[in-house]
Amino acid sequence: MKTSRTALFGAALAALLLPPVVGPGVAHAAPPRPAPTVSVLASGLDGASGSTIGPDGALYVTEAGPGEVTRIDPRTGETSLFASGLPPAVIGLGGAIDVAFLGGTAYVLVTLVGPDVGGTSVNGIYRIDDADSFTSVADIGAWAVANPPDTAFDVPSGLQFALQPVRGGFLVTDGHHNRVLRVTLDGTISEVVQFGNVVPTGLDVAGGTVYLAEAGPVPHLPADGTVVAFSLRDPDPAAVRTVASGYSLLVDVELNSCGSLFVLSQGDSPGQVPAGSPALSNSGELLRVDRSGTLSVIADELNLPTSVELVRNTAYVVTLGGEVLQITNVPGAGKSGKGYCLASGTRGMWIEGRGADGNGHHHSR
Repeated sequence: MKTSRTALFGAALAALLLPPVVGPGVAHAAPPRPAPTVSVLASGLDGASGSTIGPDGALYVTEAGPGEVTRIDPRTGETSLFASGLPPAVIGLGGAIDVAFLGGTAYVLVTLVGPDVGGTSVNGIYRIDDADSFTSVADIGAWAVANPPDTAFDVPSGLQFALQPVRGGFLVTDGHHNRVLRVTLDGTISEVVQFGNVVPTGLDVAGGTVYLAEAGPVPHLPADGTVVAFSLRDPDPAAVRTVASGYSLLVDVELNSCGSLFVLSQGDSPGQVPAGSPALSNSGELLRVDRSGTLSVIADELNLPTSVELVRNTAYVVTLGGEVLQITNVPGAGKSGKGYCLASGTRGMWIEGRGADGNGHHHSR
């Protein structure tokens, strides 16, 4: 079940984009925008989940099955092994679940590999030192056990889901413990904000504002799929505001260079199922948030997407099935002045300043 879906660019918006009259009784209609197209860029990944764009412009994707990070050339789809030897998944969820760069160094978030689920490894953040070597820089699982959340839980170490660079370290969501953590590079961990049972998932940061996707509790009703925003400088739970809602199982959120906000829905809820169960197959959607907070569909019938990255007018979507989908001609997602950003005011709509990592790049789940 979904809310009604409207086309992103209707006749009213198209009219706003018409050029001025250049002569008496003469007007030129704007050329039609090409429709978004979906194709498979890469496949065969094992337990693919999180992603980021690296400093070299390539796409980096975690593979939970073997405990690896794969580099994907966005022009050719060619894959190569970037890092290996990370703790592999112990149960159906977890393992290497997300990846991010600080400067030229990669860090990987690993979850559900500790003793409370039958594993022997550290749940936390690992710094990639070489292709086959790494260092644990933060034991989030041990911290979570020592600092239990306010909400009910089954796994004491939590289920860390997404990794977001900020100045001096990272923000980490815990979808099981319903909170956002801050982790510094020296391993210090603190709670940024504790939520009720909202299941926080992917996040992005701009100008000191955190944008967070929430899947909502089982059975993941469309009304519970929400994007919220709060200040990183003063993360008062009472000041958390709703940006958009209305689609099931929201798993990622991404701000692009134009200031447009995009959201990834894994798809329709399968109903009353165990926590952590995926959505129904081939029901995922890439969505865009307009000025009124309405979610509009960019691409649908995606098979169990988990994360999205935006580069100019192209989206790269990672799926649980081990594919990376390439969605081209994404409206509102190109360089300003190149015909893809919205007509006016879009940059100020969501982005109030440079990204919290200090270089204007926004990583999301």
